[in-house]
Amino acid sequence: MTMLSCKEASHLVSESQEHPLGWRERWGLRLHLWMCISCARFDRQIRLLRKALHILNRRAETDRIGVDMPPEVRERIRKALAERDEHRH
Repeated sequence: MTMLSCKEASHLVSESQEHPLGWRERWGLRLHLWMCISCARFDRQIRLLRKALHILNRRAETDRIGVDMPPEVRERIRKALAERDEHRH
């Protein structure tokens, strides 16, 4: 297996956010990230951005629920949204 270039590694980091990588791609990327601090930093930044967007999306959904709903209704909606998110992953 040949070493990935930084361009190839960054492409795989991005691709891995959309779908699972094959085992060769995963191992090639792991090896590259282990050796390249810049690409490892890029990978961490992408993961952090994805997590932040997920949190913002959940907050936006919660904000749309409305404040004048009874707490038990709000809780049922929150649980339904959490279950939906679990089934997506």
